[in-house]
Amino acid sequence: MDERQLRVLRELGELGSITAVAEALHVTPSAISQQLRLLQRSIPVPLTERAGRRVVLTDAGRALAVAAIEVESALARARHTVTDFVEQPDGEVSVAAFHSAASAFFPLLLRGLAGAGHPRPALSDEDVAQDRFPALTRDHDLVLAHRLDHAPPWPRTVIALTLLREPLDVALPADHPLASEPRLSPQDVADQPWITVHDGFPLMATIEAIASAANRRLDIVHRINEFAVVAEVVAAGGGLALMPRWTTRPHPDVVLRPLSGVQALRHVDVLHRPERTARKAVRTVLAELHRAAGTIRARDTGAPRPDTGSPGGP
Repeated sequence: MDERQLRVLRELGELGSITAVAEALHVTPSAISQQLRLLQRSIPVPLTERAGRRVVLTDAGRALAVAAIEVESALARARHTVTDFVEQPDGEVSVAAFHSAASAFFPLLLRGLAGAGHPRPALSDEDVAQDRFPALTRDHDLVLAHRLDHAPPWPRTVIALTLLREPLDVALPADHPLASEPRLSPQDVADQPWITVHDGFPLMATIEAIASAANRRLDIVHRINEFAVVAEVVAAGGGLALMPRWTTRPHPDVVLRPLSGVQALRHVDVLHRPERTARKAVRTVLAELHRAAGTIRARDTGAPRPDTGSPGGP
C-alpha cells in the first residue's frame, strides 16, 4: 500500500462514491478504481463491497480509512520536518579541506560565520590523493580539493566550483644564489635537490613538467606533503620545492619565485553532491567560502575585499 491508495480509501469513506472521489481528486473514476484494486492486493480481507450501484467500505475498509488519517498526518509532519531542516539557517555544515586550504580558509570561515543565526561549521582536514576527493562528499557537505590547471575535470557525480586558480612558485632559502632572480626557468632549477609531495598528489605533475622542460631528471631528496614542514626544510637548505603562492603561510627565511616555461597553476575547488545545497545553511557556507577566496587573492593583489557572495549564494 502507498499514500495515494490510502487517501483514495479515506476519501471514499467520507464522500461515499467513486465518482465523488474522482471529482475531488481531479482524476477519472477508472483511476480511482485502479488504486482501490492495487490496495486490495496487499490486504487479506475485502475493503469494499457493492451497495446497489455504489461501492462502499466494509468494516475493514473503514478501519483502514481511519488509520489512513494517522498515516497522512504522520507524513505531513515528516514533510514539515524536512522543510524546516532545509530552510534552517543555522544548522551544522561539515567542511573538509586539504591541509594548505584548511590553513587559509578555515580561520576566515569561522570568523565570517561567527555569531548567532549563522551555520555552525564542522571542520575536518583530509590530505588525500586527487582521485579520492570526490568520495569525501559522501561524508561531508563541502569538500575543498586541489587539482592542476590542466588535469582532468572532476567526475560528473559531484558539483565542482573553483575558489582559486593559484600560482605555484619555486620556494628556496632567502640566501640562495637564485633568490635574487625575479623569475626562474626549469633550466635554472633542474640541477638543485628537490622536496616534493608523495606520488598521486597533483603537484607531482608539475615537478615532472619541470624535468621534461629541462630535459633532465630532478634529484628528489625528500617527500613531504605538509607545506609548513616543507618551508622549514627549504629554510634549512634541504632543497627547493613547489609551493602555492596564496594558501601557505610566509616563512621569514624562504622566498617564492614565479616559474616560467611550464604551466604552474592549481585549482582550489569546492566539491559537493548536488542535493547538499538544498539546505540554506550549506548555501550560506558556500558563499562564505567564495568571500574567503576573494580575501586570500586580495592579500597578493592588494585588491579590496569583496563584500558579496558568489552567484547562487543564499
